[in-house]
Amino acid sequence: MNYDCLAPTGAIRVAIAVGSTKSAVWTRIPEGGTEPEGVTVDLARAIGARTGLPVSLVPLSSSAEIIATADDGVWDISFTPIDASRRAAVLVGTAFHVGESSYLVRADSPFRRAEDLHRPGIVILGVAGTATLRSAEKVAGGATLIAAANLAEARTGFAEGKGDALALGRLALEDIAREMPGTRVTEGNFHVAETAVIAPKGHDAALAVASELVRGLKADGTVRESFLRHAMPEAVIPPDETRG
Repeated sequence: MNYDCLAPTGAIRVAIAVGSTKSAVWTRIPEGGTEPEGVTVDLARAIGARTGLPVSLVPLSSSAEIIATADDGVWDISFTPIDASRRAAVLVGTAFHVGESSYLVRADSPFRRAEDLHRPGIVILGVAGTATLRSAEKVAGGATLIAAANLAEARTGFAEGKGDALALGRLALEDIAREMPGTRVTEGNFHVAETAVIAPKGHDAALAVASELVRGLKADGTVRESFLRHAMPEAVIPPDETRG
């Protein structure tokens, strides 16, 4: 197979979301480190190994920024949660994770389930432009949503008591809850989405090749091994791909 379409500049430029937690899409720079770690970094490195092409990571602040820069020529492929608006903005290929979004609340919060927070008088923090926050807006039921510029800002706001809940994907929330004593994740969800490999519009060949590679990484256990390595054994890997 010819992989040149993945690297028009000589290296495969892979956009990744870098924040203060890890999930199917978020990566994090460890304390004292300089390079982000996470599932999408592992997938990028594995794709480089399979193709024999160099990989250049393009760190961005969130999946929203990844989508926003899709037409700027700064990345060749990436991985983001998918919803209808993103299908209109980028080419969508093979999915490697199915996840749900819920809320982080304080341990003494009266709210047990995600839907309990969808009422007037509640303040929900999230990351601007993400599929999770857009979904929360649709079901908020009068709750006030605050869109932080990035994950670090959203986490800080929650820690400082500026909101009743923090909206994120469950894997990210569980990672944060382990690091933030006195918090828990609400039961249930308000959004379910696949995370998939994507490419900018017009890069159909690159998407087809990247999708085939991700299918192979799912089939040989590489994706599962990555989730296990990053302490996410409960991650759900879909058996079939999402087609764009």
